[in-house]
Amino acid sequence: MRKPLIAGNWKMYKSNAEAVELVRELAPLVTGLKDAEVAVCPPFTALSDVSRLLSDLGAEISLGAQDVYPEKEGAFTGEISPLMLKALDVAYVIAGHSERREIIGEDDEFIAAKLRAVLDAGMTPILCVGETLQEREAGGAAAKVEGQLEACLKGADGGEIAGMVIAYEPIWAIGTGKTATPDDAQDMCSFIRRWISGAYGEDAAAAVRVLYGGSVKPDNAAELMAMEDVDGALVGGASLKAADFAAIANFGR
Repeated sequence: MRKPLIAGNWKMYKSNAEAVELVRELAPLVTGLKDAEVAVCPPFTALSDVSRLLSDLGAEISLGAQDVYPEKEGAFTGEISPLMLKALDVAYVIAGHSERREIIGEDDEFIAAKLRAVLDAGMTPILCVGETLQEREAGGAAAKVEGQLEACLKGADGGEIAGMVIAYEPIWAIGTGKTATPDDAQDMCSFIRRWISGAYGEDAAAAVRVLYGGSVKPDNAAELMAMEDVDGALVGGASLKAADFAAIANFGR
């Protein structure tokens, strides 16, 4: 049975003090949650303080990072290594988010290197895939996602895939207020699982968690989470308010 993951991507929001305040507010709201696992992905600058706070509180919240550089150390000004993240008890690392693909120009080969570095460091990658509105309207959504999966997962084995998280985030629904319908989300998450089955075997497909991301809110969480192949959500703006994020983690309740 796959336990849903509700992960909050805080992007470039929240100072250290604000991040700590948000976690203090969120922790009691998700204590004892049985139906889902909760994770927060603060900015790099807040990871250390949030990690310490989660430990001190004994909070039932996993820590995630928004990005990583695929080298253990070196002359890479401004970058953060997987070993640095591991030392802060980071459990999840986002890789391949559309904002880094579209704005920073990261390609699938570089993202594949990140996945390998995260896996080798003993953390769990959250691989983001998704299509633009133009690609969807042209009927190319599945082909786009398939290409990303094939390139980014190259070199991984079935066991590694089984423990991974894949987040389907249609680019046209990120930060726009537009949301894929529950059926849209199910169709693509199901497609991803079928592709994993064909490429890596039924066991990997049955175990891998496939999330939906893109304007997830308390009022649409229940419908999205009810879909058979949607195993949680990667939440953006709504994760910046403790009450909203906790409501999503409770599937809109």
